[in-house]
Amino acid sequence: MTTNDKSALENRPATTELDAARREMVTWQIERRGIHDPRVLAAMYAVPRHLFVTGISSAFAYEDQPLPIGEGQTISQPFMVAAMTEAMELTGDERVLEIGTGSGYQAALLSMLAREVFTIERHASLAAAAAERLAQLGYDANVHVCTGDGTLGLPAEAPFDAIVVTAAAPEVPQPLVKQLAEGGRLVIPVGSANQQNLLRVRKHQGKTTKESLYLCRFVPLVGAHGWQG
Repeated sequence: MTTNDKSALENRPATTELDAARREMVTWQIERRGIHDPRVLAAMYAVPRHLFVTGISSAFAYEDQPLPIGEGQTISQPFMVAAMTEAMELTGDERVLEIGTGSGYQAALLSMLAREVFTIERHASLAAAAAERLAQLGYDANVHVCTGDGTLGLPAEAPFDAIVVTAAAPEVPQPLVKQLAEGGRLVIPVGSANQQNLLRVRKHQGKTTKESLYLCRFVPLVGAHGWQG
């Protein structure tokens, strides 16, 4: 989406309290804290976050905090979702891999920002619920939901222009690095169980460079190349 698209969304009257809450979330929690990619902001305005959480959590959907979604997993804080999405540097023609589908919220955002999205969730119940939710809300045309060990990636679908990992790893999983296309970006929280650095890993001529973006705290990435479950 262009800057004009974003302006149109900003200037559109809020039809419900939830619309107003979403607009306030993007303005105060995201844009004023340094996220400026107009396509990311427009997607955050457009996707109804409250429909990706259930029960009492939906009342807090636009608050500045992560929320539980079942199976010991969470939907990340809105600012962190936006920061990770912006760090992927998407222009609209990329093939993207997401590790950790969760509720499907990040995949919905990515569906608006990339050409094709593959997303992996290790919990079958969450994967099934996310796939159903994405279909009901119309985000499934270019999103493929898979169940499995996300630390292994999807070698049959590689390479990917960008990969985002929504759980914390003790180190960067090498299968994911191998599945990055030339010039690709891998965005991943890496560190101890209690605190991590959000890293952007770039691949150039088969070599990688790492850039530290933010301090953060995520649920653990469980798998063969992550934490042991």
